[in-house]
Amino acid sequence: MDADRALLAPSGELVRGSAQALSEKLDQLPSGTARIDLDMSGVYFMDTAALDFLEVLRDHGRRRSVPVTATGWNGQPRRILELAGLDTTDPLRSPAPEGIPSPVASAVAREREERLRLLQEEVEQLRQAIASRPVIDQARGILMATYGCTSDEAWHILREASQLSNTKLRDVAEALTACAEAEGTPPPEEVRTALSRALARRPGLGA
Repeated sequence: MDADRALLAPSGELVRGSAQALSEKLDQLPSGTARIDLDMSGVYFMDTAALDFLEVLRDHGRRRSVPVTATGWNGQPRRILELAGLDTTDPLRSPAPEGIPSPVASAVAREREERLRLLQEEVEQLRQAIASRPVIDQARGILMATYGCTSDEAWHILREASQLSNTKLRDVAEALTACAEAEGTPPPEEVRTALSRALARRPGLGA
């Protein structure tokens, strides 16, 4: 504290959870504090999740009607501001008007949206894998019965055939199981060729 001014000087790394630590520190400031300055010169690393602490500082200034600054940005933390489209001199210099999301909030929202998108993709991939499992297991069984290979060998044959023919693994398995039916149709030529090449790579097995 310097008269009625509070100077906060974090150091080291700012990561997830920094916002909570800052909020607790702000709550401890004397009620007569008329200005809050954050000196970032001692911080050498910051992840995008830590941008939340800027919103905490901004909201505190609004609630207490005191000016707040965040200066001294260097190195990697400065790069985070650049990527987020924020003012690298002081991202709190121009508060957003009421009802308009601040650049900090927008940057955090974009990161959360990206994480949600990646999670949704992972769930969809898992769903497709579960749906594909029965037909792939059937195709492995056909290869094991036809060529006397092991379950692992059958799996590698299917995977190689998929890669060689540039065909989804599920589609290769479906083509093979359809061919094994009583009135089945042979797999597409590119799949047949890929299966033959994959089989030829294993001693004792042949197309």
